[in-house]
Amino acid sequence: MSLSPQFGKIVPSQKQELLDSNYLQWTDSATAGTFADFAQQYLPEIYEQEVERYGNRTLSGFLRMVGAEMPMTSDQVIWSEQNRLHIAYDDCAIDNGVGGNTVTIPTAASGLANASADIKNVVSPRSTIVIMDDAGKEIKAYVDTSQTSTGVLAVLPYTAADLQGFATTGKIFVYGSEFLKGSSVGNASDTLGAIGNDGGWISVDPAFQQYSNSPIIIRSKYVVSGSDTAQIGWVEVATEDGTSGYLWYLKAESETRLRFEDNLEMAMVEGEKAAAGSAAIGSANVGVGTQGLFAAISDRGNVNTGFTASAGIDSFDAILKNLDTQGAIEENMLFLQRQTALDFDDMLAQISGGYAGGTAFGLFENSEEMALNLGFSGFRRGSYDFYKTDWKYLNDASTRGAMTGVSSIEGVLIPAGTSTVYDQILGTNIRRPFLHVRYRASQADDRRMKSWLTGSVGGAYTSTLDAMEVNFLSERCLVTQAANNFVLFKGL
Repeated sequence: MSLSPQFGKIVPSQKQELLDSNYLQWTDSATAGTFADFAQQYLPEIYEQEVERYGNRTLSGFLRMVGAEMPMTSDQVIWSEQNRLHIAYDDCAIDNGVGGNTVTIPTAASGLANASADIKNVVSPRSTIVIMDDAGKEIKAYVDTSQTSTGVLAVLPYTAADLQGFATTGKIFVYGSEFLKGSSVGNASDTLGAIGNDGGWISVDPAFQQYSNSPIIIRSKYVVSGSDTAQIGWVEVATEDGTSGYLWYLKAESETRLRFEDNLEMAMVEGEKAAAGSAAIGSANVGVGTQGLFAAISDRGNVNTGFTASAGIDSFDAILKNLDTQGAIEENMLFLQRQTALDFDDMLAQISGGYAGGTAFGLFENSEEMALNLGFSGFRRGSYDFYKTDWKYLNDASTRGAMTGVSSIEGVLIPAGTSTVYDQILGTNIRRPFLHVRYRASQADDRRMKSWLTGSVGGAYTSTLDAMEVNFLSERCLVTQAANNFVLFKGL
């Protein structure tokens, strides 16, 4: 049986049969706009699967690696951190003239023992101190008298007649004391023979630093109309949260949830407290903000600018020397962007015994005959262990990966382990990870990660809205303890 008229050489078949008369060949068309256009328009090849061209797109996971999450019930979290145990002062004025024997402690001196302008002299008579000037000269001395109101110390050097020849500024610290036989601490009538009297002993009370942070409310919402829920289009997916299979209109809801979970972490990393007089704090529509990781390190931690491989190991050793002046936590984590991670690899390769022609052989059982492993996942320098990993948040083009320049964040050094702090709520000393998240929760409501449905579609019947609304909410803040042990790497 044949059909009339026939369209070119193509004869339709009444059955789904593979015949040479009903075969559409794209090259049969001599002119554009015939079979080729017909087939491309009405017979498309559709892929059910999404192409994952950006790989794993989620950015969260950083805080889960280095911290923990704990509930709280208040609008504010307050913690206290210990001050240093020993007494030291920087920027002291040294009387270096002939017969000079005084050292003056500035009331608002910067340095190790001066946390505020309220701290004055707490060095008692009969203390023994080390005096070091800014030129590197030092001498040990005995404190004769000490005026707490002006911070002036009358000192008697052990090995010289005076402080002549010293620079005009320097540092002092107490290393002990020396008393006469039968002397009484704090007795102004107690004589020291020809030296004079002590003028009263100064009691040194323990001090601490108190810090606080406030949680912020983070919200998001996904909306799909009732009409769109009836228009089902299936898509096979394998999402970053482990979901696999077929989704229809809730595909967008799944991504909204992933984006919200990322925002929970990003808000803890990037959070900023509103400063007095700022536009944010003066607006009725904006809260006071919260202090995130970057802001905490910039305010209370260490900032290294322009770390490069060309500077060699000396540049990194300078960071270690600074850590020695702080808590000296033995194990530390390095979360780095790509270029900084490569700089660390190059720096370590240059000091390896197998370094040759720009390539390090013999590292972790490498050899010239085998595939090279040019990356370092961990190393030890001095008394410190470092574990290095890439931080996707600093590499992703949709976040900080596209940022370069002076303000760019290139990595962070975070101490591993826990710290001991005094919890104002519990009234006891507790051990906490240096980084941890506090979220609002009680027996009535847990605000760590809430989600609920509203509207009149998809099983929710709470309003007359012809749509389904998927709501997300969390209330949380980040606690960055002992920030003096953290290092923030910034670009030039």
